[in-house]
Amino acid sequence: MRKSAPIRVVIPAIGVDSALMRLGIKRNGTLQVPPNGFPAGWFTGAPSPGENGPAVIAGHVHWAGRAGVFARLAQLEPGDAITVTRQDRSTAVFRVTRLKQYPKATFPSAAVYGDVNHPVLRLITCGGLDTVSRKYEANLVVFADLAT
Repeated sequence: MRKSAPIRVVIPAIGVDSALMRLGIKRNGTLQVPPNGFPAGWFTGAPSPGENGPAVIAGHVHWAGRAGVFARLAQLEPGDAITVTRQDRSTAVFRVTRLKQYPKATFPSAAVYGDVNHPVLRLITCGGLDTVSRKYEANLVVFADLAT
């Protein structure tokens, strides 16, 4: 598919239907995150969903004591559909291939953001909640391939 900014993500298996905001890179080189629990955000430094390469959408699992847009992301299973509506009114439908949790200290940037020769999608949220500190020690990444 040609480049077209994504405007909405829908994941029926977990009840997600969210507009998308644009995300960039912070001064420290890390991915910006949405300023609230909703909506999710698309990383503008990556391909748009449907283009060759890894499109990246990030969202919060919790925010200010409430469930965030990706609160149920860990419940996805291989084969589940993720539909991204694009600004040109086309849709890119992806199928989940796997989920993987990575410690924040050893996040595999190359595996998540690295070049691939076909359209893929990465959904990112926090994971690994430390029950004592109440801080997330990991990131959950959903890997998905373009289905249509």
